[in-house]
Amino acid sequence: MTRLLHNLFGDLDRPDTAGQVLFYRVFEGAAVAWAVYFAWLWGVFIQRIEAPVMPAGIARYLDVSFMFDHGISLGVAAAITALAVLGLTRTWRYAYLAMLLMMHLQYVSRFILGKVSHGSSLAGLVLVALAIGTLAFSDRQQVRRFVLGFCIFFFGFGYVLAAACKLIGTGPLWSDGLHLWMWIGERTVDRLSETGAIQHTFLQSLALTSHPLATAMLTFGLVAEALGFLLWYRRTRHVMAFILLSMHLGVLFSMQIRFPVNETMMLLLAAPWAGWADQALTRWGGTRGAGLQQWFLRHA
Repeated sequence: MTRLLHNLFGDLDRPDTAGQVLFYRVFEGAAVAWAVYFAWLWGVFIQRIEAPVMPAGIARYLDVSFMFDHGISLGVAAAITALAVLGLTRTWRYAYLAMLLMMHLQYVSRFILGKVSHGSSLAGLVLVALAIGTLAFSDRQQVRRFVLGFCIFFFGFGYVLAAACKLIGTGPLWSDGLHLWMWIGERTVDRLSETGAIQHTFLQSLALTSHPLATAMLTFGLVAEALGFLLWYRRTRHVMAFILLSMHLGVLFSMQIRFPVNETMMLLLAAPWAGWADQALTRWGGTRGAGLQQWFLRHA
């Protein structure tokens, strides 16, 4: 347990470098930007909903039909955008908590028709970490360590659970290539209805010509998710994030389904960006490099 905590949260006695601060700000900014994007995307869609079908979350206890008219969902999206600015600029300590609550309201209003979104889950998870971290800690370094460690733990845990759900629901035969053929066929019908033509990607064409290859592709995805816990450890984190990023790109090119937030987060974890940033600042050298380092540390 001690080893795991150290891998997730690092050495608390060692101050963060400018590269680590810069990486955290990019990580935070990317997640918040995706949250704002979803807030507006959902806000526009909500105005077209006429009645609730399958309420989820707080919509089970609160009538959210007031969100469907008079542009209220767009007003909520504007409020979320303002809270994002307050959170990123460290202006209001409760900004991320308020943003999280409004995002949940927007989420349950958008997906009250019965099908929920998976792609936005990681952005919501980062908001949870930011809300807890900014309220639980006053020291910015502790906030950064907590947020990154919290997110990395639950990213890995979420992928492991995704693999477990597949095995519980279908068993070991989930990775049978026939399933991929079926899913490609379903996506082909969707694309046909949208464009009026059947257009297979190169990876889809390969999978449809070989059952063993289709099985191998699904097996790769299942094993990658099952090994998601390797994100928790520094030695395997970058490699595991790259494998998961490859898995998502495989899903994109084989079934034309995107998980842009997952792809963004895995890309950020797939390389030692903080170390590279520190090396770049060191190579810059002189007073300019030192000045940039101090600026990043002051605006942490």
